[in-house]
Amino acid sequence: MQIEDQDFIRLRDYIKSNFGVNLEKKRTLIEGRLSNYIIQEGFDSFRGYINDVFADRSGAKINTLMTKLTTNYTYFMREETHYKFMEEVALPYWTSTIRDRDLRIWSAGCASGEEAYTTVMVLNEWFGAKKSGWDTTVLATDISVKVLDMAKRGVYPEEHFEHLPPEWKSKYFTKIGAEEYKIKDLLAKEVVFTQFNLMGEFNRFRKKFHIVFCRNVMIYFDTPTKAALAKRFHDSIEVGGFLFIGLSETLSGISGDFQQIAPAIYRRVK
Repeated sequence: MQIEDQDFIRLRDYIKSNFGVNLEKKRTLIEGRLSNYIIQEGFDSFRGYINDVFADRSGAKINTLMTKLTTNYTYFMREETHYKFMEEVALPYWTSTIRDRDLRIWSAGCASGEEAYTTVMVLNEWFGAKKSGWDTTVLATDISVKVLDMAKRGVYPEEHFEHLPPEWKSKYFTKIGAEEYKIKDLLAKEVVFTQFNLMGEFNRFRKKFHIVFCRNVMIYFDTPTKAALAKRFHDSIEVGGFLFIGLSETLSGISGDFQQIAPAIYRRVK
């Protein structure tokens, strides 16, 4: 099914205005990800579907649409070098600096939860017995209620564990089917999942963060939107704090607020 020019422009402009996502060059992606779904929902054109989505005052249908357009495959221990840096640099720095033992970490654009749960596993392993004296609860946010529900459920297929140490898999997950595993409560309780639009107001967060993950999210944004988001992150991170973005992303030429210290790792220095 093809989307007509007028409907593509309506959808593109609405999503850019409300969510910051740039679909200018994503026409083929839109048609590929939505065509079968639209037919299943009983529509014979993009126009009818888009009209129905825009008329839904509950927000549920636009949420489903955004999930289908922006959700990518993810897995545990994705971009492992970031977690190594966290263990070797970020955590030693902050644990020697923070006085109230309140370590604040944000997984922004957390999708189905693998990033946030991996972060908690790294924290548990690094702190060991000392962890009980710290508040290391991870905040995990996403725009999609659907993927947040998946994250809260905490059930994952076998293929998502390929890069996770086998001993971590047995320690933090319970096998519940032939090829599915469920997160154990001891890990699940250390992540707070909540819906948040990165185009929204960051002043809802009472305190600044020490570490922020926003990986493979800005690939959907144009340059002005990336620059504005980088500024928001800068203002929401403590001086000395770290911002991790996707290995295919960069802030070079976009933001001068951060100092790059490793591939896809930036630091707020002032």
